Amino acid sequence: MSSAVHGHLWRNWSGLEEAVPRHVETPGSVESVVDAVRRAREGGTTVKMTGTGHSFTAIAAPEHTLLRPEALTGILDVDRDAMTVTARAGTPLKDLNLALERLGLSLHNMGDIAEQTLAGATSTGTHGTGGIAAGLAAQLAGLELVTGTGEVLRASAAENPDVFDLARVGLGALGILTSLTFHVEPLFVVEAHEQPMTWDEGLSSYDEMEADSHHLDLYWFPHTDRLMVKQNVRTDLEPGEQQPPSRMAAWWEDELVSNAVFGALCRVGSRAPALVPRINRVAGRAQSERLYSDLAHRVFVTPRRVRFREMEYAVPREVGLDVLRECRRVIDASDWRIAFPVEVRTARADDVALSTAHGRDSLYLAFHVPADTDHTAYFGGLEPVLRAAGGRPHWGKVHTRTAADLAPVYDRFDDFVALRDRLDPDRVFANAHLRRVLGD
Repeated sequence: MSSAVHGHLWRNWSGLEEAVPRHVETPGSVESVVDAVRRAREGGTTVKMTGTGHSFTAIAAPEHTLLRPEALTGILDVDRDAMTVTARAGTPLKDLNLALERLGLSLHNMGDIAEQTLAGATSTGTHGTGGIAAGLAAQLAGLELVTGTGEVLRASAAENPDVFDLARVGLGALGILTSLTFHVEPLFVVEAHEQPMTWDEGLSSYDEMEADSHHLDLYWFPHTDRLMVKQNVRTDLEPGEQQPPSRMAAWWEDELVSNAVFGALCRVGSRAPALVPRINRVAGRAQSERLYSDLAHRVFVTPRRVRFREMEYAVPREVGLDVLRECRRVIDASDWRIAFPVEVRTARADDVALSTAHGRDSLYLAFHVPADTDHTAYFGGLEPVLRAAGGRPHWGKVHTRTAADLAPVYDRFDDFVALRDRLDPDRVFANAHLRRVLGD
């Protein structure tokens, strides 16, 4: 069953993109999705299944019919022999994490935002840092989608492998995902070590820290020499033996300092940009060292209550730190006032065709501004540096690339476009953003 309404404003989390679809439905079954797709095709219109809007681009913006994901949630199957779990595609990552915890299972890796739906997170190439597989799509064992002709198609390494090969990061262009099967592993405990460093200390020891950590995350405060470094190491502790921060310490660091105080400082910086360098110096010095252990998803995921806009690029790992240095040189030479830290992460090469880490070890550089701040000068000033290094933009984050200049950085780009022609010949899933990044 599905419900339908008319007149609905869709807006993404950052508030940067919005659309007014003509029709809104909440399908509760695969059959309801098939029906919506067939109606759109017959009517010569388009249909998009949106997630929670955590993409900063208009990649999920509906032009005619919007399908909401709330009724397509929950775990469908647990296979402990194969160590896989299948869930409906509208399930938020945070709900999957909790369900897996109850089952004594975990994903291998994930990003630091857990509000996304599984479909949205995998389709845009959401990733964490380090590990054997950084991206969620690289942890997929199978998927089910409804194609542009209304066919229900299942794909895995054994079934329709050509589709599975290309559709794991599908951008919402190949079909509407209805379920996803992930490789999982026994629930595990991670030890987190967070510590402030200087710029020179952090960059000179980055390779060593990466080798010594399973997961490494670095934050640089622009206009300062201050960094915050997070090193996460898998332990031999059994679940239940971890030593998480106290409730008060967690509230102080994660809610008060990282969200409430940081949000207040961003508001001050937005009203008085000249104060931003001083604010960043204070924020950088306010960071303290802490060591704790907890279940993996509680360490990987952090609450994000301060809204922002973001551009992120993956550059080849071997030149990544030099690219970061060049980005700092450009920032230092500008009159920009950047209130948000620059985030640095790494990923091993994977075999997912449109993954930003496809075929090469990668270093991710993420640039942010508060949601009420114009990002164009900052992002536009750095994007040429990232492009010149062979960078690939995160599919769900702000960038200006088009199909013509994206194709050369993905050696499977033409294969993906050909599969799109096959699965969605009438462009039932198209919108303006996909026409820009994939072509008509």
